[in-house]
Parts: sequence; C-alpha cells; structure tokens
Amino acid sequence: TSVHEPDFDGTGNTFRKRQLAAKDAIKETCFFHRVLLLRAQNCIASMTVPVYIAEASPPHLRGQLVTVNTLFITGGQFTASLVDGAFSYVRRDGWRYMLGLSVLPAVLQFVGFLFLPESPRWLIQRGQTQKARRVLSQIRGNQNIDEEYDSIKNSIEEEEKDGGGDGPVIWRILTYPPTRRALLVGCGLQMFQQLSGINTVMYYSATILQMSGVRDDRLAIWLAGLTTLTNFLFTLLGVWLVERVGRRRLTLGSIAGTFLGLCLLAVGFLLSAQHIYCTLCEPCMLDPACGFCYRENGSALLTSSCVPVNRASTEQAAWGRCSNSSQMREHTYWAYNYCPTSFSWLVLLGLLFYLAAFAPGMGPMPWTINSEIYPLWARSTGNACAAGVNWTFNVLVSLTFLHLAQYFTYYGAFFLYSSMAFLGFIFIYGCLPETKARRLEEIEALFENQLCSCGASDSDEGRQVEYIRVKGSNYHLSDNDASDVD
Repeated sequence: TSVHEPDFDGTGNTFRKRQLAAKDAIKETCFFHRVLLLRAQNCIASMTVPVYIAEASPPHLRGQLVTVNTLFITGGQFTASLVDGAFSYVRRDGWRYMLGLSVLPAVLQFVGFLFLPESPRWLIQRGQTQKARRVLSQIRGNQNIDEEYDSIKNSIEEEEKDGGGDGPVIWRILTYPPTRRALLVGCGLQMFQQLSGINTVMYYSATILQMSGVRDDRLAIWLAGLTTLTNFLFTLLGVWLVERVGRRRLTLGSIAGTFLGLCLLAVGFLLSAQHIYCTLCEPCMLDPACGFCYRENGSALLTSSCVPVNRASTEQAAWGRCSNSSQMREHTYWAYNYCPTSFSWLVLLGLLFYLAAFAPGMGPMPWTINSEIYPLWARSTGNACAAGVNWTFNVLVSLTFLHLAQYFTYYGAFFLYSSMAFLGFIFIYGCLPETKARRLEEIEALFENQLCSCGASDSDEGRQVEYIRVKGSNYHLSDNDASDVD
C-alpha cells in the first residue's frame, strides 16, 4: 500500500520541500559540529598559551607579557568586527566570506609555531638541560642566566624528589593545601569573569544595541565594532598598569567598575522599558515569534500592532503593512527585537563603560594569575581545570542570556549579572594575594595560610620578603625569623 502525501501548495512539490528541509537540518548539524570543534581548539589554546608565556618570561615582565596575549585577542576581535561591518553590505552569503578569511591568520600562526621553542622549565623537567640552557640564553639575550637557570633546575629537582607523591596530579593538587587553595582561587577568578557577563556583551553586543532601540542592522554592527575597540584600548591600559599597581589592586578596581557598568546597562534598559512610546511593544519584543509594526511621526506613534514574524525572515511580518519591506509606507517601521525609545544612548554608554572597566583587569588577570600561582608539577593541570571552568561558564552564560532576557526582562538579566560581579568583588578581596614581581618558585608560599586570609598580603608590599629552602619546600620567613638569617 502507498500513502498519498497531501499536496498543500497544489504544485506537487511537497517531497522536494521535505528534501530541502532535511538538507537544511544537515547544514545546521554540520555548522554546530564545526563551532564545537572551534570551541575545543580555543579552550586548548587559552590553557597553554598563558602558561608558556609565564614560564618563558622574566619575573618583572611576566604580568605584562601574559596580558599582551589578551591584548592581541581583543585586537583580533576588533579586526573581526571591522570585517563583519564590511561584509554586512554583501547581500548574499557575506558571512561565508567572513568565516573563510579566518583561515589566513590561522595558517600564519601555524607557520610561526614551527619556529617556537619549548619553555626552559619544560625542557629541564624532561631532562634536556643543555637545550634548556640554550633556549633560556636565546630568550634573555645578553643577560647572565646562571642564577635563573640554577634556580629553575634546583626547584624542579626538589619538587621531583619531595613532591612526587602517588596518584594522579589532580588528586595531589586537591590533597595538598597550598595547591588546593591556589586552584580554588584560579577557578573562582575564571568563574566570576564569565558570570559578570563579558561574553554576553561581546557575543550579543549588536543584538543588545538593537534591543535598546537601534533600528538599522548595519549601524548596530558598526557600533558593536566600537565596543570591541573600547575593549582593545583598555586592555592596552591593563598592559601598562599590571606591573605598576599589581594584579590584586587592578583586578579589584576592574570588577568594581564592571559592577557599576552592569548597573548602568540595567538602568538603561529599565528606563527604555518605562519610557517606550507604546506599552504594547514590551511584551511583543520579548516574544520571539512576534514583531512590532508601527508608524512614527517625530516622537509619536500613529498606529502600531504586534504581528507574527514571517517564518522565512525576521526582517518582515507574516502579514499586514510590514509584510513587504520594499512596499512599506513612509515612516512605517518593523521592529523585531527592539522597542522605539529615546534611551538607546544610555545603553551604548553602559556598554562602553562596562568594557572600559572590565578590559584592564577582569579580562586578562584571571589568565595571568592562573599562569603564576601553581608549582611546576601542577601548573598544566591547574590551568586546564581553570580554563575548563572558564569555558563551561562561558557556554552557560551565552546559552542562557536570551532566555533570561525573555523571562526576567533585559534589565533583570543585567541586574543579575551585576549581583554576580558584586559577589566576585567579595571573593577577590578576601582570597586573592598579590603575585607581582615574585618568582614562580616563590608564589607557592602565598597559599600556605587559610584561603580567605591570603588577600591580606597587601600589607606585605612595603617590606622585603625572604625565602629559604627547607627540605625541598619554599619557607616564608616571618619578620622575627628573618632577623636571625644572614
């Protein structure tokens, strides 16, 4: 027996339509897998690059050099936003050209990596001492490397002798109090970096501007480029500040400013919601199946209606006077995800202020600090765990933003992010020690005390701290002990 497929359009093309729908589903699945692969690659790079830079850097420049890594990432985001803006004028398949161009910097980076040596610490740990000495000499130029080389070598030998332990590295990290505390601080920094909403702002900046009332899609894309430029310029400020004010103060000031920026964003959306020209628009905008069709005369709406969206394109309504964009009457507008309001400027100001506060500290410092706070035997595993926390909350926040906006309104979502930033400030104030200008081999001693007492190390900045080796461990001398040591 055969079942006759009903012919809804009277043309006999139902089977072909289902074929096209199946092909679209396959394309979406392939696209999702490619995005997932890119996410995995980004996660690996974000874990290894800061560690490599920290291990190869001299102590007095380590913070700046790790921060430069974040600077170039933000510079790449700004360049990508310019490319986005340029291809927004291509009527068909502009996004394909945009993604295709990303192959060029990837190939260039791959060729550069072929000439990149392993870090001296990694080479010594693998027993390649002569090669490690040669690489360290190349990195340091004309400087005397004997003291630094001996310090690294002795530290690794003593860690292998006394810190070998049994079981997986992650188990040794969790059972050894200093590294356990360092891991909690490192993972906490990465968690609060994402919970403060940075990738919501970066991924959805054009959408957020449209939500605030920016009508033109291309204008929203170019304004999103302005936000990435702000991110880049203030990350450059962070490179200059990190070795001058220290990691702890820079991070505290940054997250305090982030809190204020999120509050400003929330207030901007709140005022927009309270002063929109038509109360019908707010529930219509929050429904993804509907759009707002209206005629405007100056600041007054003449006629308006909430209309279902055309399933083929969100740029027009399913029916009515906004169903054909080429035939819409003068001063007639179709708003899919925004309400007409005069407070768009406040949201843009909030975005810029938020990024200006976030970029110097909360952007690069979690990566910089995580590259410093673990001993060599735990460094790669500790950074892997912290990077995993970062990308987990990255995905969580990114996937939930539009749902939060739909169920809690846009200002409610940003008030929620601001509360997370406030909790992050409390955490950083109580638990983050200052690691500025300390050798990687010395930082372990900062986590010997209880977790939420290590933030008190600000008071130690003005005095000279000495370290001696006792049975293979860093031992921090108190002021009284130091007076008895020559």
